[in-house]
Amino acid sequence: MNDIIAVQIDGALKTFGGKGSRLFATKNGKNGDGRLPEGVKVAVNRVSLEVRRGEIFGILGPNGSGKSTLIRLIATLLVPDAGRIAVFGHDVVREPRKVQTLINRVSVEASFFKKLSPMENLLYGARLYGVSASEARARVRDILARLGLESRSIGRPMEEMSRGMQQKVAIARAFLSSPIVLLLDEPTTGLDPRSKREVQTFVRELRDAHDTTILLTTHDMYEADALCDRIAIIDGGNIVALDTPAGLKTRLPQNGHEPTLEEVFLELTGKQLVAEEDAE
Repeated sequence: MNDIIAVQIDGALKTFGGKGSRLFATKNGKNGDGRLPEGVKVAVNRVSLEVRRGEIFGILGPNGSGKSTLIRLIATLLVPDAGRIAVFGHDVVREPRKVQTLINRVSVEASFFKKLSPMENLLYGARLYGVSASEARARVRDILARLGLESRSIGRPMEEMSRGMQQKVAIARAFLSSPIVLLLDEPTTGLDPRSKREVQTFVRELRDAHDTTILLTTHDMYEADALCDRIAIIDGGNIVALDTPAGLKTRLPQNGHEPTLEEVFLELTGKQLVAEEDAE
């Protein structure tokens, strides 16, 4: 595997609520007497990890565990209270514009110009990343077709499309720019099984063809097992395990069968992994 470090996180801390809350957070996210200051929630607690270039790195955790907050910190959408995060050596706090040129992000709350069509939205996004209109049009049609979006839908307003179809457009927007680092925050939530497989194929192709580094949060254990080179399990803002999928499974006794990733997750966190839409 490539030895170049694409994403380096050293002691990243993010808290919400409470004036000056970051001053109180220690290694365990608590103050000197073992209690959190009133009103303070530690979302990401002194997390440290490295992601190598060309790696598909998974982040698993129950709802509210801090995994999406961690992705937002890498994406420069949030500022860490302490610690350092760098993308190919560029600090997300000191060099946010440079980091933004290296990354793209897909999330379940992707936003669009709802009155415009997928083609219009994607052409607008392509211009922001320096992709010419002619090249973008051809790539948009190819990507959307491979994701199962019918050609007649490409010209319809986004507001007339289902959540699943809008999610496909969000994924296409990320693939369109061929990013160096791709942050996928629950990208297949709301997609049917066939569409999920199509997205997973695209993710592999993007890594293999462009040496893209991919960070993936997901509630789909099969997806994580099938795609990820390594996986970090995060709970309560802390990394409780980090290994390859096969390595994580060796943490449990076989008991007549190979443990599944879901069984490992339940053992380490004591929580069921539920998608956000299912938890509502």
